[in-house]
Amino acid sequence: MAVFTEVSFDEAQALLTQLKLGTLQDLQGCSGGIENTNYFATTDQGEYVLTLFERLSFEQLPFYLWLMKHLARKGIAVPDPAADSAGDILHTVLNKPAAVVNRLRGKSELSPTAAHCAQVGSMLARMHLAGQDYPRSQPNLRGLAWWNDTVPVVLPYLTDAQAALIRSELAYQNHVAASSSYTALPRGPVHADLFRDNVMFASDAPADQPELTGFFDFYFAGVDTWLFDMAVCLNDWCIDLATGVHDPVRAQSFVQAYAEQRALTAEERELLPAMLRAGALRFWISRLWDFHLPRQASVLQAHDPTHFERVLTQRVQHPVRAQDLLDTAVCI
Repeated sequence: MAVFTEVSFDEAQALLTQLKLGTLQDLQGCSGGIENTNYFATTDQGEYVLTLFERLSFEQLPFYLWLMKHLARKGIAVPDPAADSAGDILHTVLNKPAAVVNRLRGKSELSPTAAHCAQVGSMLARMHLAGQDYPRSQPNLRGLAWWNDTVPVVLPYLTDAQAALIRSELAYQNHVAASSSYTALPRGPVHADLFRDNVMFASDAPADQPELTGFFDFYFAGVDTWLFDMAVCLNDWCIDLATGVHDPVRAQSFVQAYAEQRALTAEERELLPAMLRAGALRFWISRLWDFHLPRQASVLQAHDPTHFERVLTQRVQHPVRAQDLLDTAVCI
């Protein structure tokens, strides 16, 4: 979350009045993230997040917003977009598309334990199953096609060794995507960006019994393989952040909790190492792009692209196989 567009107190209040969400008491810009303008808005009725979309269009946004509404109706803990009197959940502020959602309680857990990872894995599986009958469809806009388009743009900023790695991995991922095993992977709506800072846990829960209160920031969601969504999570929740090294205890907790809700297919077990590499490549590319070709924002924190270069190198050199994480009893 960042601030690219300044929203005044009166402009925010006008939208909140339209949505019958009460009288604005406080409005604070958010510094995290890199895609949209976000404000925390506190009213006499509750706490909300106001988002102005800087890249996504009015035509693209219904997929994301109605997906959140769909999941919320299915009992998945996600922000629920506020509707106006006509039932519309996509609004306009300063000629830009905007939405208001309830702010999830709690805080992000940036040093997760195996117990935290198990809760994330379980809810991710339930989210995938709940999204199976979501009627709208949109591809993952940061998927393979985007990688193929963006790598040539970032190559001039790389060393020879980095360029060789990114070219080699992109060729490998194109090869994987053309395989029959990849075509057979189960798919549906995915979050595609479920990092530690996009999940909330109750602040008052015991350390050994964390309470997951919700997933948020669905604005990279799209229809993709569920395995890719798992891989993105494993590459953040279940590694050592300083080195990118795989943490087997946390990874086992995550994958086994996921598989208790939805068993993995043979193709998913086969392609887990490849999708872990895909997840690392996707975020290395996007962080290179954001770092070297930044947009101006009044509050912005760019992420270090070398982090996912390290993760990708670890995934290539030390493949993590499904049989190391799963009991056969939870596979099909």
